[in-house]
Amino acid sequence: MTQLVPFADRVPALVAAVGERASYRFFEFFTANIRNPNTRRAYARTAVEFFGWLDVRGVTQLTAIESVHVAAYIEQLQKARSAPTAKLRLAALRHLFDWMVIGQIMPVNPAAAVRGPRHIVRRGKTPVLDPDEARQLIDAINVATVIGLRDRALIGLMVYSFARIGAAIGMRVEDAYPQNRRLWVRLHEKGGKQHAMPCHHNLEAYLHEYLDGADLAADPKALLFQTYSRATGQLTGNPLPQANAYAMIQRRAKAAGITTHVGNHTFRATGVTAYLKNGGTLERAAQMANHASTRTTQLYDRRAEDVTLDEVERVLI
Repeated sequence: MTQLVPFADRVPALVAAVGERASYRFFEFFTANIRNPNTRRAYARTAVEFFGWLDVRGVTQLTAIESVHVAAYIEQLQKARSAPTAKLRLAALRHLFDWMVIGQIMPVNPAAAVRGPRHIVRRGKTPVLDPDEARQLIDAINVATVIGLRDRALIGLMVYSFARIGAAIGMRVEDAYPQNRRLWVRLHEKGGKQHAMPCHHNLEAYLHEYLDGADLAADPKALLFQTYSRATGQLTGNPLPQANAYAMIQRRAKAAGITTHVGNHTFRATGVTAYLKNGGTLERAAQMANHASTRTTQLYDRRAEDVTLDEVERVLI
Protein backbone atom coordinates (compact mmCIF):
# COMPACT_ATOMS: atom_id res chain seq x y z
CA MET A 1 0.00 0.00 0.00
CA THR A 2 2.92 2.31 0.59
CA GLN A 3 3.56 2.32 -3.15
CA LEU A 4 0.09 3.78 -3.74
CA VAL A 5 -0.11 6.23 -0.84
CA PRO A 6 3.05 8.19 0.06
CA PHE A 7 2.14 8.31 3.78
CA ALA A 8 0.60 4.84 4.21
CA ASP A 9 2.71 4.22 7.30
CA ARG A 10 1.22 7.13 9.26
CA VAL A 11 -2.50 7.79 9.36
CA PRO A 12 -3.32 11.32 10.54
CA ALA A 13 -4.01 11.22 14.27
CA LEU A 14 -7.48 12.73 13.85
CA VAL A 15 -8.45 9.86 11.54
CA ALA A 16 -6.75 7.10 13.54
CA ALA A 17 -8.51 8.25 16.71
CA VAL A 18 -11.90 7.45 15.17
CA GLY A 19 -10.99 3.81 14.68
CA GLU A 20 -9.88 1.18 12.19
CA ARG A 21 -12.85 1.69 9.87
CA ALA A 22 -12.03 5.39 9.50
CA SER A 23 -8.38 4.60 8.76
CA TYR A 24 -9.40 2.07 6.12
CA ARG A 25 -11.83 4.53 4.55
CA PHE A 26 -9.08 7.15 4.46
CA PHE A 27 -6.71 4.82 2.58
CA GLU A 28 -9.51 3.64 0.34
CA PHE A 29 -9.99 7.19 -0.90
CA PHE A 30 -6.45 7.28 -2.31
CA THR A 31 -6.21 3.69 -3.54
CA ALA A 32 -9.65 2.65 -4.81
CA ASN A 33 -11.11 6.05 -5.63
CA ILE A 34 -8.20 7.83 -7.37
CA ARG A 35 -6.60 6.12 -10.34
CA ASN A 36 -4.36 8.88 -11.64
CA PRO A 37 -0.98 8.70 -9.82
CA ASN A 38 -0.35 12.44 -10.20
CA THR A 39 -3.72 13.30 -8.67
CA ARG A 40 -3.10 10.76 -5.91
CA ARG A 41 0.24 12.36 -5.02
CA ALA A 42 -1.21 15.88 -5.06
CA TYR A 43 -4.20 14.94 -2.89
CA ALA A 44 -2.01 12.95 -0.49
CA ARG A 45 0.30 15.95 -0.10
CA THR A 46 -2.72 18.14 0.67
CA ALA A 47 -4.03 15.71 3.30
CA VAL A 48 -0.66 15.50 5.07
CA GLU A 49 -0.29 19.28 5.10
CA PHE A 50 -3.84 20.06 6.22
CA PHE A 51 -3.96 17.53 9.04
CA GLY A 52 -0.56 18.75 10.21
CA TRP A 53 -1.93 22.30 10.14
CA LEU A 54 -4.89 21.22 12.28
CA ASP A 55 -2.63 19.42 14.74
CA VAL A 56 -0.61 22.58 15.36
CA ARG A 57 -3.85 24.44 16.11
CA GLY A 58 -5.06 21.92 18.66
CA VAL A 59 -7.86 20.25 16.69
CA THR A 60 -7.97 16.74 18.13
CA GLN A 61 -11.20 15.24 16.76
CA LEU A 62 -12.24 14.59 13.19
CA THR A 63 -15.78 15.79 13.89
CA ALA A 64 -14.38 19.05 15.30
CA ILE A 65 -13.15 20.14 11.87
CA GLU A 66 -15.35 23.00 10.69
CA SER A 67 -15.62 25.14 7.59
CA VAL A 68 -13.79 27.97 9.38
CA HIS A 69 -10.73 25.72 9.73
CA VAL A 70 -10.72 24.93 6.01
CA ALA A 71 -11.32 28.59 5.12
CA ALA A 72 -8.47 29.74 7.36
CA TYR A 73 -6.12 27.14 5.88
CA ILE A 74 -6.97 28.17 2.31
CA GLU A 75 -6.63 31.87 3.14
CA GLN A 76 -3.22 31.31 4.71
CA LEU A 77 -2.19 29.17 1.74
CA GLN A 78 -3.11 31.95 -0.70
CA LYS A 79 -0.60 34.27 0.94
CA ALA A 80 2.26 31.86 0.30
CA ARG A 81 1.19 30.00 -2.84
CA SER A 82 -0.58 30.71 -6.12
CA ALA A 83 -4.36 30.77 -6.58
CA PRO A 84 -4.33 27.55 -8.68
CA THR A 85 -2.49 25.76 -5.86
CA ALA A 86 -5.08 26.94 -3.32
CA LYS A 87 -7.92 25.83 -5.61
CA LEU A 88 -6.31 22.40 -6.05
CA ARG A 89 -5.88 21.96 -2.28
CA LEU A 90 -9.48 22.96 -1.66
CA ALA A 91 -10.72 20.51 -4.29
CA ALA A 92 -8.66 17.75 -2.67
CA LEU A 93 -10.18 18.44 0.74
CA ARG A 94 -13.71 18.57 -0.66
CA HIS A 95 -13.31 15.20 -2.34
CA LEU A 96 -11.65 13.61 0.68
CA PHE A 97 -14.29 14.77 3.13
CA ASP A 98 -17.08 13.83 0.71
CA TRP A 99 -15.64 10.32 0.71
CA MET A 100 -15.56 10.26 4.50
CA VAL A 101 -19.15 11.54 4.74
CA ILE A 102 -20.42 8.92 2.27
CA GLY A 103 -18.62 6.28 4.34
CA GLN A 104 -20.42 7.60 7.45
CA ILE A 105 -17.14 8.57 9.14
CA MET A 106 -18.07 12.27 9.31
CA PRO A 107 -21.53 13.86 9.55
CA VAL A 108 -20.87 16.78 7.19
CA ASN A 109 -18.23 17.97 4.73
CA PRO A 110 -16.46 20.97 6.32
CA ALA A 111 -14.97 22.03 2.98
CA ALA A 112 -18.26 22.10 1.06
CA ALA A 113 -19.20 25.66 2.01
CA VAL A 114 -15.73 27.16 1.54
CA ARG A 115 -15.26 29.32 -1.54
CA GLY A 116 -12.00 29.09 -3.39
CA PRO A 117 -10.01 32.03 -4.76
CA ARG A 118 -11.00 33.53 -8.07
CA HIS A 119 -8.57 32.67 -10.84
CA ILE A 120 -9.27 33.64 -14.44
CA VAL A 121 -6.78 32.47 -17.06
CA ARG A 122 -6.90 33.82 -20.59
CA ARG A 123 -3.36 32.92 -21.61
CA GLY A 124 -1.21 30.07 -20.36
CA LYS A 125 2.09 30.57 -18.57
CA THR A 126 3.89 27.65 -20.20
CA PRO A 127 7.06 28.93 -21.92
CA VAL A 128 6.88 28.54 -25.69
CA LEU A 129 9.79 28.28 -28.10
CA ASP A 130 9.98 30.04 -31.41
CA PRO A 131 10.04 27.49 -34.29
CA ASP A 132 13.66 28.41 -34.98
CA GLU A 133 14.56 27.79 -31.34
CA ALA A 134 12.78 24.43 -31.36
CA ARG A 135 14.66 23.43 -34.51
CA GLN A 136 17.92 24.65 -32.95
CA LEU A 137 17.35 22.49 -29.89
CA ILE A 138 16.47 19.36 -31.87
CA ASP A 139 19.38 19.76 -34.30
CA ALA A 140 21.83 20.22 -31.40
CA ILE A 141 21.14 16.70 -30.07
CA ASN A 142 23.94 14.24 -30.83
CA VAL A 143 22.14 11.28 -32.39
CA ALA A 144 25.26 9.12 -32.66
CA THR A 145 24.22 7.54 -29.35
CA VAL A 146 21.11 5.67 -28.21
CA ILE A 147 20.30 8.31 -25.62
CA GLY A 148 20.53 11.02 -28.27
CA LEU A 149 18.10 9.11 -30.51
CA ARG A 150 15.77 8.64 -27.55
CA ASP A 151 15.80 12.29 -26.52
CA ARG A 152 15.23 13.56 -30.06
CA ALA A 153 12.33 11.13 -30.53
CA LEU A 154 10.71 12.16 -27.24
CA ILE A 155 11.01 15.90 -27.88
CA GLY A 156 9.87 15.41 -31.47
CA LEU A 157 6.85 13.44 -30.29
CA MET A 158 5.74 16.25 -27.98
CA VAL A 159 6.28 18.92 -30.64
CA TYR A 160 4.67 17.21 -33.63
CA SER A 161 1.85 15.27 -31.94
CA PHE A 162 1.12 17.76 -29.11
CA ALA A 163 1.55 14.84 -26.69
CA ARG A 164 1.49 15.34 -22.93
CA ILE A 165 4.66 14.14 -21.25
CA GLY A 166 2.69 11.60 -19.22
CA ALA A 167 1.18 10.09 -22.38
CA ALA A 168 4.53 10.13 -24.18
CA ILE A 169 6.56 8.29 -21.55
CA GLY A 170 3.71 5.81 -21.05
CA MET A 171 3.93 4.58 -24.67
CA ARG A 172 5.05 1.11 -25.60
CA VAL A 173 6.79 0.12 -28.81
CA GLU A 174 3.53 -1.22 -30.25
CA ASP A 175 2.02 2.26 -29.82
CA ALA A 176 4.09 3.41 -32.81
CA TYR A 177 2.54 1.48 -35.69
CA PRO A 178 2.17 1.73 -39.50
CA GLN A 179 -1.19 2.62 -41.01
CA ASN A 180 -2.08 3.94 -44.47
CA ARG A 181 1.61 4.04 -45.43
CA ARG A 182 2.45 6.33 -42.55
CA LEU A 183 3.62 5.76 -38.98
CA TRP A 184 0.99 6.53 -36.34
CA VAL A 185 1.29 6.98 -32.58
CA ARG A 186 -1.21 5.84 -29.97
CA LEU A 187 -1.27 8.00 -26.84
CA HIS A 188 -2.83 6.84 -23.59
CA GLU A 189 -4.31 10.03 -22.22
CA LYS A 190 -5.99 11.02 -18.96
CA GLY A 191 -9.03 9.04 -17.86
CA GLY A 192 -7.98 5.94 -19.78
CA LYS A 193 -8.68 7.56 -23.15
CA GLN A 194 -6.69 6.55 -26.22
CA HIS A 195 -5.77 9.10 -28.85
CA ALA A 196 -4.23 8.20 -32.22
CA MET A 197 -2.29 10.61 -34.43
CA PRO A 198 -0.47 10.24 -37.76
CA CYS A 199 3.19 11.25 -37.51
CA HIS A 200 4.69 14.33 -39.12
CA HIS A 201 7.39 13.18 -41.54
CA ASN A 202 10.12 14.48 -39.22
CA LEU A 203 8.68 12.59 -36.26
CA GLU A 204 8.33 9.46 -38.36
CA ALA A 205 12.04 9.61 -39.18
CA TYR A 206 13.00 10.27 -35.55
CA LEU A 207 10.98 7.29 -34.30
CA HIS A 208 12.23 4.88 -36.98
CA GLU A 209 15.85 5.82 -36.32
CA TYR A 210 15.34 5.47 -32.58
CA LEU A 211 13.60 2.08 -32.83
CA ASP A 212 16.32 0.76 -35.12
CA GLY A 213 19.21 2.24 -33.15
CA ALA A 214 17.91 0.93 -29.81
CA ASP A 215 16.83 -2.48 -31.19
CA LEU A 216 13.34 -2.00 -29.79
CA ALA A 217 11.27 -3.03 -32.80
CA ALA A 218 11.46 -6.73 -31.92
CA ASP A 219 9.77 -6.23 -28.53
CA PRO A 220 6.37 -4.56 -29.07
CA LYS A 221 5.45 -4.71 -25.37
CA ALA A 222 8.61 -2.88 -24.25
CA LEU A 223 8.37 0.69 -23.03
CA LEU A 224 9.18 3.07 -25.85
CA PHE A 225 11.04 5.62 -23.69
CA GLN A 226 13.29 4.02 -21.09
CA THR A 227 16.00 5.13 -18.70
CA TYR A 228 19.59 4.90 -19.90
CA SER A 229 22.59 3.28 -18.21
CA ARG A 230 25.82 5.18 -18.71
CA ALA A 231 27.72 2.12 -17.52
CA THR A 232 26.44 -0.12 -20.33
CA GLY A 233 25.54 2.55 -22.87
CA GLN A 234 22.15 0.87 -23.33
CA LEU A 235 18.54 1.36 -22.33
CA THR A 236 17.57 -0.34 -19.07
CA GLY A 237 13.98 -1.39 -19.78
CA ASN A 238 12.77 0.77 -16.88
CA PRO A 239 10.25 3.58 -17.40
CA LEU A 240 11.54 7.12 -17.83
CA PRO A 241 10.14 9.26 -14.96
CA GLN A 242 8.77 12.72 -15.71
CA ALA A 243 11.44 14.25 -13.47
CA ASN A 244 14.16 12.59 -15.56
CA ALA A 245 12.54 13.84 -18.75
CA TYR A 246 12.46 17.36 -17.31
CA ALA A 247 16.14 17.18 -16.34
CA MET A 248 17.00 15.90 -19.82
CA ILE A 249 15.17 18.80 -21.45
CA GLN A 250 17.02 21.27 -19.25
CA ARG A 251 20.37 19.76 -20.29
CA ARG A 252 19.48 19.71 -23.98
CA ALA A 253 18.23 23.30 -23.92
CA LYS A 254 21.34 24.54 -22.15
CA ALA A 255 23.62 22.68 -24.57
CA ALA A 256 21.75 24.19 -27.52
CA GLY A 257 22.08 27.73 -26.14
CA ILE A 258 18.35 28.15 -25.49
CA THR A 259 17.81 30.83 -22.85
CA THR A 260 14.04 30.34 -22.52
CA HIS A 261 13.21 28.36 -19.37
CA VAL A 262 11.66 25.28 -20.95
CA GLY A 263 9.84 22.37 -19.36
CA ASN A 264 8.03 19.18 -20.33
CA HIS A 265 4.92 21.09 -21.40
CA THR A 266 6.85 23.62 -23.49
CA PHE A 267 6.93 21.42 -26.58
CA ARG A 268 3.20 20.74 -26.55
CA ALA A 269 2.54 24.49 -26.44
CA THR A 270 5.25 25.11 -29.07
CA GLY A 271 3.67 22.60 -31.46
CA VAL A 272 0.16 24.02 -31.04
CA THR A 273 1.34 27.61 -31.57
CA ALA A 274 3.39 26.67 -34.67
CA TYR A 275 0.41 24.80 -36.12
CA LEU A 276 -1.92 27.78 -35.64
CA LYS A 277 0.64 30.23 -37.06
CA ASN A 278 0.75 28.16 -40.24
CA GLY A 279 -2.98 28.36 -40.89
CA GLY A 280 -4.29 25.61 -38.64
CA THR A 281 -7.69 26.05 -37.02
CA LEU A 282 -8.35 26.14 -33.29
CA GLU A 283 -10.92 23.35 -33.62
CA ARG A 284 -8.44 21.03 -35.35
CA ALA A 285 -5.73 21.94 -32.85
CA ALA A 286 -8.08 20.96 -30.01
CA GLN A 287 -8.78 17.66 -31.73
CA MET A 288 -5.08 16.96 -32.28
CA ALA A 289 -4.21 17.88 -28.70
CA ASN A 290 -7.14 15.80 -27.43
CA HIS A 291 -8.64 18.75 -25.61
CA ALA A 292 -12.30 18.50 -24.63
CA SER A 293 -12.75 22.23 -25.26
CA THR A 294 -11.12 24.81 -27.51
CA ARG A 295 -10.86 27.04 -24.43
CA THR A 296 -8.08 24.81 -23.18
CA THR A 297 -6.33 24.95 -26.56
CA GLN A 298 -6.47 28.75 -26.53
CA LEU A 299 -4.18 28.72 -23.48
CA TYR A 300 -1.47 27.30 -25.75
CA ASP A 301 -2.02 29.84 -28.52
CA ARG A 302 0.73 32.47 -28.24
CA ARG A 303 0.25 34.17 -31.61
CA ALA A 304 -0.85 37.35 -29.83
CA GLU A 305 2.59 37.64 -28.26
CA ASP A 306 4.07 38.30 -31.70
CA VAL A 307 1.67 41.20 -32.16
CA THR A 308 2.66 42.58 -28.77
CA LEU A 309 6.35 42.46 -29.66
CA ASP A 310 5.70 44.19 -32.98
CA GLU A 311 3.85 47.00 -31.22
CA VAL A 312 6.58 47.43 -28.60
CA GLU A 313 9.17 47.92 -31.32
CA ARG A 314 7.19 50.93 -32.57
CA VAL A 315 8.48 52.89 -29.57
CA LEU A 316 11.35 54.56 -31.41
CA ILE A 317 13.46 56.67 -29.08
